This record gives sequence, structure tokens and C-alpha cells, in this order.
Amino acid sequence: MKKRLLITVPAIVILIASIVASIFLINIKPDTSQVSTAKKVADYTDPAIVYIYNGVSVEWTYYGTGDSYYDDLLYNFFQGIGTVDQFGAQGSGFIINENGYIVTNAHVVEYSKLDDQDLADMSLAYYADQFSSYLTSIGIEETYDNAYDFLWSYMAWTYVDRSLIVVLPGSEVADVQQIDSKIMFNGEIKSYGAPTGEGKDVAIVKIEADNLPTLSLANSDEVQLQDSVWAFGFPAAAESNALSPDAALVVSVTSGNISAVDKRSTQGAPILQMDAAITHGSSGGPIVKADGEVVGISTFGGDTVNGQEIQGFNFIVPSNTIKEFVSQSGGSNEEGAVDKLYKEGLNLYWGGYYKDALSKFEAVKRLFPEHSEIDKLIENSQKKSSESKTLWSNFKTAFISYDVVAALAIGLLLFFTFKGKKPSKKKGGVAETESAPEKGITSQVSSKDDDSNSESESSSKSNDDYIGE
Repeated sequence: MKKRLLITVPAIVILIASIVASIFLINIKPDTSQVSTAKKVADYTDPAIVYIYNGVSVEWTYYGTGDSYYDDLLYNFFQGIGTVDQFGAQGSGFIINENGYIVTNAHVVEYSKLDDQDLADMSLAYYADQFSSYLTSIGIEETYDNAYDFLWSYMAWTYVDRSLIVVLPGSEVADVQQIDSKIMFNGEIKSYGAPTGEGKDVAIVKIEADNLPTLSLANSDEVQLQDSVWAFGFPAAAESNALSPDAALVVSVTSGNISAVDKRSTQGAPILQMDAAITHGSSGGPIVKADGEVVGISTFGGDTVNGQEIQGFNFIVPSNTIKEFVSQSGGSNEEGAVDKLYKEGLNLYWGGYYKDALSKFEAVKRLFPEHSEIDKLIENSQKKSSESKTLWSNFKTAFISYDVVAALAIGLLLFFTFKGKKPSKKKGGVAETESAPEKGITSQVSSKDDDSNSESESSSKSNDDYIGE
């Protein structure tokens, strides 16, 4: 048995150690501790941010005044400015469903909800301002009100057209009038609150697309003072003549903290306050907490001081208010297949598993080729593939199969080690031992002596009986 132990015990120890090692290896997760929270939040969030343009076009005609002097003024003015007025509003939004449901502010898409006359009045006000400036330029001093009244008397709008355009992030096309079906979509308002100061400043827009990246809405009731947040969007302040035109479609991120949680609008709707910087164009962009969930959308800033925006006092429509409008729209807030693959790929990439990350990113590319970040990540993963770590969880099935076989082998070795030879028994139940033969002889001799004695006694007894007779 000692010889058996010398063989089986080391073998069992090795098998147990290999099972433990396999379990450890398949449970290793990518270490992303070297990546900052801000970096993770930004990379998770950027692909789901959209640029929104709500455009209006108003066409005008003008009539003769009956006075050639004024007719010439109108003719020269419209020759320079044209009879079609185009204007619009820009803002931000984010995707909440892979099938194209998007959250933004009501005031970002307000032009699509105004009637034709309201839009024509806005256009006329623009023409009046320009006409007043034109008159001044030719030496005629005239007030804005008089210019407005004059144009109102001799102008009429012939049609009003609206457009609601959603542009995906990463686009290199800055002209939103040129629709590219791969990155630009016509939007349709599915549910609508009211602009700032009139109600809940939320709108849900739908575009016809699928496999889009999404963000998840948090429970805003759980938001606490000084929670870290990041504001995403396309602020107009980030535009400059020194930048290329397509820079306007690059997502900007600012950071800050929640500075108030119990405020309400004049209509009684809940409002959160933060100190992250936002400005015109940021409206409708998501406010994201450290776990990547959206706690609300940018809606308006604090009052201006001496005509200047004061940062540090900006306001948020909470995500629980947004959920009301999502329900009304017929949509839902769900993570899609692209999100899962993209996040898994990022974690693998950050952990140094570049080959495995590459397969995830390529799967994203197949599902949604227009993903804003995916081409760059694929390129970087390919460049670093020679440095890639081994992801042992890929071999999980093989490890489990090995562990089952090793466990069976351990069982057989234990059985072999501790199985002894059973003692045999003779007839009559006497155990066979080394002293058994000696005892057997003695027993037989004694038995013979006893028989002899017995015979002698019997004989004596017979003789005695005979003599007695």
C-alpha cells in the first residue's frame, strides 16, 4: 500500500491543482482599473448622441405700392435678400431604443409644432429687421416698427415648409440640408410636452433605422447631491471659424456635480440642478452618471448677468419625467445587440485582449456600419493584436471537459489506493493465520487423547460391571 501511495498521492495533487487552475483561468475578467471613469462614460455614451436640426422655410411675395419710389425700394431690397426665408433651431438628443426612438427637448423641435401663421410672423419679423437696416444703409432713418408695418402691408407668405433632421454622431457632413440616408434621417415627433416655461420640456422623436446604439434611463429619484455627472451634446459655443465645418458635429462633454435635487419649474415639474457647463445647442443632450445611465436632459441655464451667461447653475429635466413621454410615444427604453457587443469589446480592449476585442468590434460593424467609433477601434485593435493577452474563458468548454475527466481520474486513484485484500475464511469459520496449523495439530492430539481416555473409562466400567456380576 505504501508503494501505491507514493504513486497516487502526487498524481491526485497534480490533478486537483490543475482543476483549480482551470477554474481560476476561465474566471479571469479584463482589468480596466487603469481607465478613468470619465473615459469609460464618454466612450460608452458618445455613439448614442445625435444632432437635431429643426428647420423652417417660408416663401414670400410682395405687391406693388402704387408708388414707384417705394416699389423700387422693395425691389432692390428683395433682390439682395431673396423671397425665401430659411431659419431653424439646433439641439442635441440621444437614442433610447435600437429602432430609432430619440429623446430631446420640446423647445428643440418646437418649430415642427407651431402653425404656419406663427412661423410666418417670425419670418416677417426677420425681414422687418433686415429692411430697417437696409433703409439705414441708403440714408433713410426708419424705425423697426415702421419697417414692419410697411412690409406687412405689401408682403404675403405663399407657403411654409418644415424639416426635422436627425444626424448621427461622427458625421463629416456639416450641411444638414443635404440628406444622406446612412447618417441623416427625417424625424417624426411621437410625443411632445411644452417648451421651457410652458410645461415639461421633453419630446420623443422617431427615425426609421435599426441596430442603433442606445443609452439607458436611470431612476432619477435616486440621484443625490454632489453625484458626479457628465453633460453630452453639440453646444454652439464649441463652434469657431478656426475649426473645420464638420467640427460642429463632434460630441462635446463637460463634467460636474448635482447641486440641487428638490427644485421645480413654474408649472410644478421636478427639476435637477448641476454645475456642469452647457449652452445653446446642448439642449436635449443627456446628463450621464458614473455607471453610464442617463439621469436627465439639459433644458436651460441660469439667468444672464449683464447679458452674459453664468455657468454653474444649469438645469435638468429628470429621467423619470422622460419615461412618461417614452410611454406616450409607444416606444421603450431597451438595450440592443450593438450595445452589448460594443461594451464587451471596449472592456476587452481596455484589458489588453485586443484580438478578442477585434471580433466584438467587427460584429458591431456588421450590425451597424455607421457606428461613430467602430472604425477607429477596429484599426487600433488590429495594430495591437500582436500584444494581445490570452482570454482563457474562450476555452471554457475544453476546461470543463478536462475537469470532469480529472475528477473521474481522482476517484479511480483513490479507489485503487485504499482498496485492500479481503481476509479469506476456512470451513467451520476458523480464520487462516500463521498459528492456525499449530493450533490445529494440538487440537487434534488432544482430541485423540480424549477419545483414548474415553475408551479406557468405558472398558474399565465394563470390567467392573462383569466382576460385580
